[in-house]
Amino acid sequence: MLFNSFIFLALFLPPALAGYYLLGQRMPRAAAAWLCGASIVFYGWWNPAFVGLLLVSIAFNYAMSCAIVAAPASSARRRWLLGLAVAADLALLVRYKYLAAILGALVHASGVVPAGWLEQGMHEVILPLGISFFTFTQIGYLLDCDAGIVKERDLLGYVQFVTFFPHLIAGPILHHKETMTQFAQPQTCRFRAENLSVGAFVFTIGLAKKVLFADTIAPYADAGFAAPHALQWLAAWGACMAYALQLYFDFSGYSDMAVGLAKMFGVRFPLNFNSPFKAASIIDFWQRWHMTLTRYLTAYLYYPLAMRINRGRASRGLPIGRLAQRSASGFAATVAVPTCYTMALAGIWHGAGWQYLIYGLLHASYLSVNHAYRAWRAASPAARAARASGFATRVRHAANVLLTFAAALVAFAFFRAHGVGDALALLQGMAGLRGIETLDWPAWTAAGTDLAGWLRLVAGRSTLALLIAALLAIVWCAPNSHQWMGLFSPALERATETARAPTWRPSLRWTLAMLGALAFCVAQLHSEVRFLYFQF
Repeated sequence: MLFNSFIFLALFLPPALAGYYLLGQRMPRAAAAWLCGASIVFYGWWNPAFVGLLLVSIAFNYAMSCAIVAAPASSARRRWLLGLAVAADLALLVRYKYLAAILGALVHASGVVPAGWLEQGMHEVILPLGISFFTFTQIGYLLDCDAGIVKERDLLGYVQFVTFFPHLIAGPILHHKETMTQFAQPQTCRFRAENLSVGAFVFTIGLAKKVLFADTIAPYADAGFAAPHALQWLAAWGACMAYALQLYFDFSGYSDMAVGLAKMFGVRFPLNFNSPFKAASIIDFWQRWHMTLTRYLTAYLYYPLAMRINRGRASRGLPIGRLAQRSASGFAATVAVPTCYTMALAGIWHGAGWQYLIYGLLHASYLSVNHAYRAWRAASPAARAARASGFATRVRHAANVLLTFAAALVAFAFFRAHGVGDALALLQGMAGLRGIETLDWPAWTAAGTDLAGWLRLVAGRSTLALLIAALLAIVWCAPNSHQWMGLFSPALERATETARAPTWRPSLRWTLAMLGALAFCVAQLHSEVRFLYFQF
């Protein structure tokens, strides 16, 4: 079931909300059970066969979390239980997400013709929706149990935490302290008009991003990546930018819709998307793009490895921290290695294929260069003493934003391509190695005597360029939904008032605007288009 579907909007969401709040007035536990049941129906609508997989995963991980907490702290038994549970979760992920690709690579490398049953199995693996998200959510919970962060356990609260449908399919990746504490409060499931009005408005913003922006530019991206070897300079840049904007508004729209739906049920989600194309550095980009994934990777992958490396260096009398970063070897050991390890796994997390690994390693190299530059500036007296005028600062900031955007585009070529060869072919076109398109001057001259023909020619040649320009103007100049909502933002992170645009207020004017936008978006729902992050 998709958020952008008639079935969800008309048949699922209204009864889910009504049952939740009716039961929540007197029976909070019954309301929680109702929400769990509704979430399971939501998940099983696409393929009921995978409901059992989700429930088995929840039962296994909850049982293992109880066993981990019951074992003595820092004991070998606790470590073995944690290792077994995490290994089982990763094995499930490998089975559905990577096994077919691994077998295909082995068969290709060996040159052996696979048996019929093996070949059929390699091509008929169906990826359960949201398996990466609910698996990583539960692994994080197990690690927190081992660290002693989880103090109280409640089976119903845990099921609600994992299955809550706004985040089940494509995030955000939740931390148990953020949501289980909210679910445990009786007032969460008691009706408040503000929750519905704020949540519905943010949901409408997300639906508009998906239906009006992402789905509109998607055909241009699909056409470009379907034949990357044939694209010249302008077409290659157009295809890559079309995909970047499609992914931007698709994921931004989903994030807004998830936050809005959660607020409708009285729950605040962490912010997961915060105008990443406004970032002036790759470090800033990853603090704005898929923010809960960045937080997860930093907490459970980057920091543990970095701390182990620093402890090893300290035991040998080598410098650590900022002192270590002043030398090339110290920087490589304490920053570059953990960054490459973390981002390589982040790339693989997104999919099975060398292109995803290259995507992660590209961003690892970007981040390493960015960290090295910051370390150099911090250590350079000339850089610290440099002062620039306001105009020069704005120009430098704009240049940094454009450079960050261009670097992200190169990485997105691998993220979207069907393979490394297609990505390299697109980059060759972007580099101008196939030449640059020339204008068909005879056609323009002939059309010049016919205004209607000239306009048709301009529209045909410029539609994608105008669409990209309009969407980039929205991306770079307009406030995002978090800023638009101001102090009423439903995210856990509070927004500050912005003077650049009017902020939302509970009023008839804003309600009518929301209803008009919602009606217009619903009128565009001619077909159900899946969100891009559903494939991860």
